[in-house]
Amino acid sequence: MPTSPERLSRFASRRQARMESLPQLTYATAGGSRAWYVADELLCVDDGRRNVERYLGRAYAARPGSGDDELLPGLRRYRAPGLDVRGAVRALHADRPVGARLVTPNHVFLSSPFNHGGPFGPPIPAAASTIKPPAGNIDPVPVTIVDTGLWRETPLPTDYLAPDGVELETETDVDNDGLLDGDVGHANFIGGVVTTHTDRVTLRVVRVLDTFGICTEDQLAAALGRLHPDTKVINLSLGGFTVDGAAPVGVQAALHQALSGADRVVVAAAGNDGNRSEPFWPAAFAGAGESWSQQVVAVAAHDGSDLCDWSNSGPWVSLVAPGQDVRSTFIDHTLFPEGWALWSGTSFAAPRVAAEIAGRIGGGVGAVAATDQLRAEVAAAGQRFGGHVGLI
Repeated sequence: MPTSPERLSRFASRRQARMESLPQLTYATAGGSRAWYVADELLCVDDGRRNVERYLGRAYAARPGSGDDELLPGLRRYRAPGLDVRGAVRALHADRPVGARLVTPNHVFLSSPFNHGGPFGPPIPAAASTIKPPAGNIDPVPVTIVDTGLWRETPLPTDYLAPDGVELETETDVDNDGLLDGDVGHANFIGGVVTTHTDRVTLRVVRVLDTFGICTEDQLAAALGRLHPDTKVINLSLGGFTVDGAAPVGVQAALHQALSGADRVVVAAAGNDGNRSEPFWPAAFAGAGESWSQQVVAVAAHDGSDLCDWSNSGPWVSLVAPGQDVRSTFIDHTLFPEGWALWSGTSFAAPRVAAEIAGRIGGGVGAVAATDQLRAEVAAAGQRFGGHVGLI
């Protein structure tokens, strides 16, 4: 169900205005799309630390607001007011082999419809549907949604929510314009997609995005560090481009820590920019050749007959799933009297795949094996959308 052009324009313009109103954020153009990052900040792995500190030297170290801190073991953030971030990254990599990235900007990841990752347009009120209660005769599969906080007033069945692991949303109007922020209920919607397609899960929610769907790379790395140790499937319906197309080192370090040696997988949205040439991170880690890349599933969206024209795509995409006019649980609000909505986006294709993986875990089949099983089944079915195999 297409929304009106006027409503979509208002929705998109508010996201753009929100991004541009945050003084610490700036952007570069990446293949026609915007790569946002934090002004005056660098992220650096330990192997590049000495070079960064030498480069910044006394000129920056003496400035008010300068400093550095450890985000994860082996990963640091440097703050240097007045720094030419892109120039610094180029200089620090000038004598290194192509692909050997030690330093990057502190990128911004979004679940904003106008920019990247999340819903393609505003949610539309929908008639209520039914989600069956959790299966009571098996151990549920722990799924973590790293996203907005969960809005408490929702038709998403509480029996699916882990009592010790749901971070709640607390605001609906962070820009004080008197309107419901565009990504309120994003996690609620994702949770509804998962539980519509499997009753064998327990959900945790780690809040990293604000209600406009914005987080910085260091915030996402920290959120991935808060995963419950039992987590088997991680849903990341967010992402963004980088200024040079290369892997963002902060998320790379966090995913290495979360996935290496673990029976755990990440399902990540491919983004909604209609970009078919630039890698969209963290989904693009599925094709990045890391030791854990097979544990990342990058999900584009189809409309039932073809790849959605607004869905990002590329050789790094793993699977395509339904993403047009998805029906799911939303929030109890005067604008949504049934508490349900229709919403479109790779944000909602990803949890469909997360549900399919979770539903195959058990009986001696772990998360990685379940993911391999799903890939094989989808490939055997032979349904293709835009050159990629996909779920119906």
